[in-house]
Amino acid sequence: MNVEKQWENFLTPAVIQERLIAVSLYITAYEMLKDSIIGRIKDFYCIGFDAEGLTMSPDYQKNVLSLNKSPLYASLKWLQESEVISDQDLLIFEELRRLRNLLAHELPKHVFTGTETSIISSMQLLMDLLKKIEVWWVMNVEIPINPDYDGSEIDPDKVTPGPILMMQIMFEVLSGNESLLEHYKRATSFNDNGDR
Repeated sequence: MNVEKQWENFLTPAVIQERLIAVSLYITAYEMLKDSIIGRIKDFYCIGFDAEGLTMSPDYQKNVLSLNKSPLYASLKWLQESEVISDQDLLIFEELRRLRNLLAHELPKHVFTGTETSIISSMQLLMDLLKKIEVWWVMNVEIPINPDYDGSEIDPDKVTPGPILMMQIMFEVLSGNESLLEHYKRATSFNDNGDR
């Protein structure tokens, strides 16, 4: 793209908004994935709280943090050893991480030039990996310990974990869909005013 076209795009509000939204959505989704990778395992090994925050079982250090000096990579290794994710998923994660770092550290370049960075295809891979991890926790931890689901057949393909739902809501709102806002207003109005 020539310099003149770059400036034309840079000075077009819709183009800049689209670029900034795409980058911010990707970075947000990446942080949700990272939180799922680390946070779910920490929650699993949490045995309580004290004045300093979470109290972790000694097994967290032994079974997770001992796998790598980085809590992120230790958690990924734990997920791999627990057969939640595959070798291929680890390669995908590395590509997702590389793109996140590129976007975060070279944001002005991306916003100005619109450098093609395959955000859309990477976002789909990211969402698929996030869903895979979250569904595993729901199916293997949350449902088995909840007596409300005793004897129930749950189809993992029908499970929509919270982080995936949050991203879907963000996509809907960014696309201009105001029906969720109207639904929320009706629901809160109903709760505030009793039966209507």
